Amino acid sequence: MRVLIVEDDQFHASYLQDAISDTLPEVTETLHATDGARGEAEGRTGGFEAVVMDLQLPRRNGIEAARTIWQERPGTRILFWSNYADEAYLRGISRIVPDDSAYGYVIKTSSRERLVLALRAVLVEGQIMVDRQLHSLSRRTDPPDNALNDSEYAVLVDLALGLPDKLIAERRNMSLRTVQNRLLSLYDKLGVGDCTPAPALNKRVGALNRALRTRILNVETLNAAQVDLDRWLDERAHGD
Repeated sequence: MRVLIVEDDQFHASYLQDAISDTLPEVTETLHATDGARGEAEGRTGGFEAVVMDLQLPRRNGIEAARTIWQERPGTRILFWSNYADEAYLRGISRIVPDDSAYGYVIKTSSRERLVLALRAVLVEGQIMVDRQLHSLSRRTDPPDNALNDSEYAVLVDLALGLPDKLIAERRNMSLRTVQNRLLSLYDKLGVGDCTPAPALNKRVGALNRALRTRILNVETLNAAQVDLDRWLDERAHGD
Protein backbone atom coordinates (compact mmCIF):
# COMPACT_ATOMS: atom_id res chain seq x y z
CA MET A 1 0.00 0.00 0.00
CA ARG A 2 1.30 3.47 -0.95
CA VAL A 3 0.39 6.48 1.21
CA LEU A 4 0.69 10.17 0.35
CA ILE A 5 1.26 12.66 3.20
CA VAL A 6 0.27 16.25 2.39
CA GLU A 7 1.62 18.48 5.16
CA ASP A 8 3.55 21.77 5.01
CA ASP A 9 5.07 21.43 8.49
CA GLN A 10 8.13 19.16 8.45
CA PHE A 11 7.81 18.21 12.13
CA HIS A 12 4.23 17.04 11.65
CA ALA A 13 5.13 15.23 8.42
CA SER A 14 7.97 13.35 10.17
CA TYR A 15 5.65 12.49 13.05
CA LEU A 16 3.14 11.01 10.61
CA GLN A 17 5.80 9.08 8.71
CA ASP A 18 7.14 7.58 11.94
CA ALA A 19 3.64 6.61 13.12
CA ILE A 20 2.88 4.94 9.79
CA SER A 21 6.17 3.08 9.51
CA ASP A 22 6.04 1.90 13.15
CA THR A 23 2.44 0.66 13.20
CA LEU A 24 1.18 -0.03 9.66
CA PRO A 25 3.21 -2.86 8.08
CA GLU A 26 0.75 -2.85 5.17
CA VAL A 27 2.24 0.46 3.98
CA THR A 28 5.14 -0.17 1.59
CA GLU A 29 5.86 3.42 0.57
CA THR A 30 5.12 6.98 1.71
CA LEU A 31 5.59 10.22 -0.20
CA HIS A 32 5.57 13.68 1.37
CA ALA A 33 4.04 16.66 -0.48
CA THR A 34 4.67 20.04 1.14
CA ASP A 35 1.74 22.01 -0.29
CA GLY A 36 -1.80 21.46 -1.48
CA ALA A 37 -1.11 21.90 -5.19
CA ARG A 38 1.60 19.24 -5.26
CA GLY A 39 -0.48 16.98 -3.02
CA GLU A 40 -3.41 17.29 -5.40
CA ALA A 41 -1.22 16.47 -8.41
CA GLU A 42 0.37 13.44 -6.72
CA GLY A 43 -2.99 12.21 -5.45
CA ARG A 44 -4.45 12.35 -8.95
CA THR A 45 -1.61 10.67 -10.82
CA GLY A 46 0.69 8.95 -8.33
CA GLY A 47 -1.28 5.76 -7.76
CA PHE A 48 -1.69 6.24 -4.01
CA GLU A 49 -4.41 4.19 -2.33
CA ALA A 50 -4.54 6.50 0.68
CA VAL A 51 -3.78 10.10 1.67
CA VAL A 52 -3.22 11.91 4.96
CA MET A 53 -4.24 15.51 4.25
CA ASP A 54 -3.67 18.65 6.29
CA LEU A 55 -6.46 21.17 5.82
CA GLN A 56 -4.56 24.47 5.98
CA LEU A 57 -1.99 24.33 3.22
CA PRO A 58 -0.16 26.78 0.96
CA ARG A 59 -1.19 27.08 -2.71
CA ARG A 60 -4.34 24.95 -2.30
CA ASN A 61 -6.33 24.06 0.81
CA GLY A 62 -6.94 20.48 1.81
CA ILE A 63 -10.65 20.40 1.00
CA GLU A 64 -10.08 21.63 -2.55
CA ALA A 65 -7.19 19.21 -3.09
CA ALA A 66 -9.28 16.31 -1.78
CA ARG A 67 -12.23 17.30 -3.96
CA THR A 68 -10.09 17.08 -7.11
CA ILE A 69 -8.50 13.79 -6.05
CA TRP A 70 -11.91 12.25 -5.34
CA GLN A 71 -13.34 13.48 -8.63
CA GLU A 72 -10.71 11.51 -10.52
CA ARG A 73 -9.99 8.71 -8.01
CA PRO A 74 -13.14 8.26 -5.87
CA GLY A 75 -11.78 5.14 -4.19
CA THR A 76 -8.92 7.03 -2.52
CA ARG A 77 -9.04 6.81 1.27
CA ILE A 78 -8.34 10.20 2.85
CA LEU A 79 -7.64 10.97 6.50
CA PHE A 80 -7.84 14.71 7.18
CA TRP A 81 -5.99 16.13 10.14
CA SER A 82 -6.07 19.63 11.50
CA ASN A 83 -5.28 21.84 14.45
CA TYR A 84 -8.91 22.91 14.55
CA ALA A 85 -12.12 21.11 15.48
CA ASP A 86 -14.26 23.22 13.18
CA GLU A 87 -17.80 22.26 12.25
CA ALA A 88 -17.14 24.08 8.97
CA TYR A 89 -14.42 21.62 8.00
CA LEU A 90 -16.58 18.57 8.67
CA ARG A 91 -19.49 20.04 6.71
CA GLY A 92 -17.14 20.93 3.88
CA ILE A 93 -15.76 17.39 3.76
CA SER A 94 -19.22 15.82 3.90
CA ARG A 95 -20.23 17.78 0.79
CA ILE A 96 -17.37 16.45 -1.35
CA VAL A 97 -16.82 12.87 -0.20
CA PRO A 98 -18.01 10.30 -2.80
CA ASP A 99 -20.57 7.70 -1.83
CA ASP A 100 -19.04 4.75 0.01
CA SER A 101 -15.59 6.35 0.21
CA ALA A 102 -13.55 5.98 3.37
CA TYR A 103 -12.49 9.16 5.14
CA GLY A 104 -11.64 10.42 8.60
CA TYR A 105 -10.92 13.54 10.59
CA VAL A 106 -8.43 13.61 13.47
CA ILE A 107 -7.18 16.54 15.53
CA LYS A 108 -3.39 17.08 15.60
CA THR A 109 -3.41 17.33 19.39
CA SER A 110 -4.85 13.82 19.69
CA SER A 111 -2.69 11.18 21.34
CA ARG A 112 -0.43 8.98 19.22
CA GLU A 113 -2.68 6.05 20.07
CA ARG A 114 -5.68 7.93 18.72
CA LEU A 115 -3.78 8.89 15.57
CA VAL A 116 -2.70 5.30 14.96
CA LEU A 117 -6.28 4.10 15.45
CA ALA A 118 -7.48 6.63 12.86
CA LEU A 119 -4.69 5.74 10.42
CA ARG A 120 -5.50 2.04 10.57
CA ALA A 121 -9.29 2.52 10.51
CA VAL A 122 -9.32 4.82 7.48
CA LEU A 123 -6.23 3.98 5.43
CA VAL A 124 -6.12 0.20 5.91
CA GLU A 125 -9.62 -0.91 6.89
CA GLY A 126 -11.58 1.60 4.82
CA GLN A 127 -13.76 2.86 7.67
CA ILE A 128 -15.20 6.31 8.37
CA MET A 129 -13.79 7.82 11.57
CA VAL A 130 -14.31 11.33 12.94
CA ASP A 131 -12.43 12.46 16.06
CA ARG A 132 -14.67 12.64 19.11
CA GLN A 133 -13.13 16.02 19.98
CA LEU A 134 -14.95 17.49 17.01
CA HIS A 135 -18.26 16.11 18.16
CA SER A 136 -17.73 17.28 21.75
CA LEU A 137 -16.84 20.80 20.60
CA SER A 138 -19.88 20.90 18.34
CA ARG A 139 -22.12 19.87 21.22
CA ARG A 140 -20.70 22.63 23.45
CA THR A 141 -20.99 25.45 20.92
CA ASP A 142 -24.17 24.39 19.11
CA PRO A 143 -26.82 22.68 21.25
CA PRO A 144 -29.02 20.32 19.17
CA ASP A 145 -32.01 22.69 19.21
CA ASN A 146 -29.84 25.47 17.73
CA ALA A 147 -27.83 23.45 15.20
CA LEU A 148 -28.29 24.58 11.61
CA ASN A 149 -29.81 22.01 9.28
CA ASP A 150 -28.38 21.48 5.79
CA SER A 151 -30.84 23.85 4.13
CA GLU A 152 -30.11 26.66 6.59
CA TYR A 153 -26.38 26.08 6.25
CA ALA A 154 -26.59 26.31 2.45
CA VAL A 155 -28.38 29.66 2.72
CA LEU A 156 -25.78 30.87 5.25
CA VAL A 157 -22.94 29.98 2.87
CA ASP A 158 -24.61 31.83 0.00
CA LEU A 159 -25.21 34.81 2.28
CA ALA A 160 -21.51 34.81 3.16
CA LEU A 161 -20.64 34.76 -0.55
CA GLY A 162 -22.72 37.90 -1.06
CA LEU A 163 -25.72 36.48 -2.94
CA PRO A 164 -29.05 38.32 -2.71
CA ASP A 165 -32.16 36.39 -1.72
CA LYS A 166 -33.44 35.94 -5.30
CA LEU A 167 -30.18 34.41 -6.47
CA ILE A 168 -30.01 32.15 -3.43
CA ALA A 169 -33.51 30.94 -4.28
CA GLU A 170 -32.52 30.20 -7.88
CA ARG A 171 -29.29 28.46 -6.93
CA ARG A 172 -30.81 26.32 -4.19
CA ASN A 173 -34.05 25.62 -6.09
CA MET A 174 -36.14 27.24 -3.35
CA SER A 175 -38.95 29.76 -3.44
CA LEU A 176 -38.10 33.28 -2.33
CA ARG A 177 -40.37 32.80 0.69
CA THR A 178 -38.50 29.63 1.66
CA VAL A 179 -35.16 31.44 1.51
CA GLN A 180 -36.51 34.23 3.69
CA ASN A 181 -37.84 31.70 6.18
CA ARG A 182 -34.45 29.97 6.29
CA LEU A 183 -32.80 33.33 6.96
CA LEU A 184 -35.18 34.07 9.83
CA SER A 185 -34.49 30.64 11.30
CA LEU A 186 -30.70 30.93 11.12
CA TYR A 187 -30.84 34.49 12.55
CA ASP A 188 -32.70 33.07 15.51
CA LYS A 189 -30.36 30.09 15.94
CA LEU A 190 -27.26 32.28 15.67
CA GLY A 191 -28.61 34.78 18.18
CA VAL A 192 -29.04 37.75 15.84
CA GLY A 193 -32.84 37.92 15.92
CA ASP A 194 -35.25 40.68 16.89
CA CYS A 195 -33.76 40.87 20.38
CA THR A 196 -30.78 42.84 19.01
CA PRO A 197 -30.74 46.12 20.97
CA ALA A 198 -31.33 49.46 19.25
CA PRO A 199 -29.91 50.72 17.04
CA ALA A 200 -30.73 47.61 15.04
CA LEU A 201 -27.71 45.94 13.45
CA ASN A 202 -27.54 44.40 9.98
CA LYS A 203 -28.68 40.84 10.56
CA ARG A 204 -26.89 39.41 7.53
CA VAL A 205 -23.58 40.80 8.74
CA GLY A 206 -24.37 39.74 12.29
CA ALA A 207 -25.10 36.17 11.17
CA LEU A 208 -21.82 36.01 9.25
CA ASN A 209 -19.91 37.43 12.22
CA ARG A 210 -21.43 34.86 14.57
CA ALA A 211 -20.84 31.98 12.16
CA LEU A 212 -17.16 32.86 11.78
CA ARG A 213 -16.60 33.35 15.51
CA THR A 214 -18.19 30.00 16.38
CA ARG A 215 -16.38 28.20 13.50
CA ILE A 216 -19.57 27.22 11.70
CA LEU A 217 -17.82 28.85 8.74
CA ASN A 218 -14.13 29.39 8.09
CA VAL A 219 -11.94 30.79 5.34
CA GLU A 220 -11.02 27.44 3.81
CA THR A 221 -14.63 26.30 3.43
CA LEU A 222 -15.64 29.68 2.03
CA ASN A 223 -12.83 29.43 -0.53
CA ALA A 224 -14.16 26.02 -1.57
CA ALA A 225 -17.71 27.37 -1.67
CA GLN A 226 -16.57 30.22 -3.91
CA VAL A 227 -15.22 27.67 -6.41
CA ASP A 228 -18.64 25.98 -6.46
CA LEU A 229 -20.38 29.32 -6.91
CA ASP A 230 -18.09 30.38 -9.76
CA ARG A 231 -18.79 27.08 -11.52
CA TRP A 232 -22.55 27.51 -11.06
CA LEU A 233 -22.48 31.11 -12.30
CA ASP A 234 -20.53 30.04 -15.37
CA GLU A 235 -23.03 27.28 -16.15
CA ARG A 236 -25.90 29.70 -15.60
CA ALA A 237 -24.37 32.26 -17.95
CA HIS A 238 -23.99 29.64 -20.69
CA GLY A 239 -27.44 28.18 -20.13
CA ASP A 240 -26.20 24.69 -19.17
